[in-house]
Amino acid sequence: MEFLQGDERLDYLLAENLRIIQSPSVFSFSLDAVLLAKFAGIPLSARGKIVDLCAGNGVIPLFLSARSKAHITAVELQPRLANMAQRSVAYNELTEQITIIEGDVNDAPAMLGVEKYDAVTCNPPYFLAHELTEKHSNEHHAIARHELHLTLEQAIMASSRLLKQGGKASFVHRPGRMLDIVTLMRKYRLEPKRIQLVYPKQGKEANTILVEGIKDGKPDVKVLPPLYVYDDNNEYTKEIAELLYGKQ
Repeated sequence: MEFLQGDERLDYLLAENLRIIQSPSVFSFSLDAVLLAKFAGIPLSARGKIVDLCAGNGVIPLFLSARSKAHITAVELQPRLANMAQRSVAYNELTEQITIIEGDVNDAPAMLGVEKYDAVTCNPPYFLAHELTEKHSNEHHAIARHELHLTLEQAIMASSRLLKQGGKASFVHRPGRMLDIVTLMRKYRLEPKRIQLVYPKQGKEANTILVEGIKDGKPDVKVLPPLYVYDDNNEYTKEIAELLYGKQ
């Protein structure tokens, strides 16, 4: 198999000792994906089944494969990104554990089965469709970042339908949508159980939120300690450095 095409490159996932195919004309994965992959509660044994929605170039499945032996199915709408993800999986010799599917998240329950999965992760588009401007002329960026093909409600509904009772759904988003996330999770039987806010540095407003819910869980949410990305010297904090590079 020819692993790289066009302007693509192989980047390291250092903490996991894996490689991922990326392209400057599409986009590279963000810290949000790393945070979600580390935050999510997932089954560890090979008997478990995980779904990653809005998979992009497959970075979250790769991260999860380093934590779990469970089978991971990833769903990505954009053909080029799905193809990049498939080649990254093949390069890392993980085709028996990770399956990449090119498809619409809205169709995922019908394609994959209702109430069949132990965990779902989802890094959905953050911005509303009407917030799309001319500066977002890159189609790959626009679809990944704006609710052009998938709304927050649709992402949460699909996640709930995929999950078994007692299964866990984990999302990363912007704090400004926190009330929407919690309200929609409860609407679709996902009881919020863990919330963590991520801050660029101390003294700044949070710019990322991580939320995990359990399908048909009992009400009892835990707010985890805040996570700071940079210290006063504008270097990664110890916690973030360990997520990215592993324990030194």
